[in-house]
Amino acid sequence: MRRADRLFQIIQILRGARGPMTGRKLAEELETSLRTVYRDIAELLAQRVPIRGEAGVGYVLAPGYDMPPLMLTPDEIEAAVLGAQWVAGRGDPALTRGARDLVAKIGAVVPAHLRPMILDSAVNAPKLTPLAPDALDMERVRIWIRTRGKLRIRYGDEAGRASDRVVWPIGVAYFEAVRLITAWCELRQAFRHFRTDRIKSADFLDQTFPTPVRVLRAAWKKEEAARTPGCGDA
Repeated sequence: MRRADRLFQIIQILRGARGPMTGRKLAEELETSLRTVYRDIAELLAQRVPIRGEAGVGYVLAPGYDMPPLMLTPDEIEAAVLGAQWVAGRGDPALTRGARDLVAKIGAVVPAHLRPMILDSAVNAPKLTPLAPDALDMERVRIWIRTRGKLRIRYGDEAGRASDRVVWPIGVAYFEAVRLITAWCELRQAFRHFRTDRIKSADFLDQTFPTPVRVLRAAWKKEEAARTPGCGDA
């Protein structure tokens, strides 16, 4: 186990412990020597991790401690890089920029020995066929979800029939081939999914819907769980 991984594991063990953990117990869980554990504890203390205790007595981690970014494990780094690559290829423009900025920030804070995992990553998301452009600003849609703003959209269904809807957006799903806005539709008085490539136009209304997004989202998830597979949208 790499030292960075071991330091991370020590913090995780101390975080979950109900009482002081002796160095010997830590060594057993980490499958390493007691001397190595003492060196690792000293390194964590040098990094100002709030560990209290001493050799022979036991160690505890101060409550409320948040691990700094340098404590990311190799698996976590690769997961973040892979996820960011996929988002960069499938997200809206703002999310694409955010994904690239995220990778740059991770590269700036991880230890030097982990940086090659970002610069020359062993994991890669495939390059996918570009999506059809959205007819509305998806960054603004995500803002409208957070602020409970209503949207008025002109939507074309699979047969090309157009209808005008006022909807309460609660989420965006990013699939390989399409993007979907999940919303409560005032016209249908039900949850519906709207493909962004079928939205002809959109107005961001200066109106808020009354129900908290978390409540609507919980109701939608419950409905989806009971929904018969293959049911149509919109």
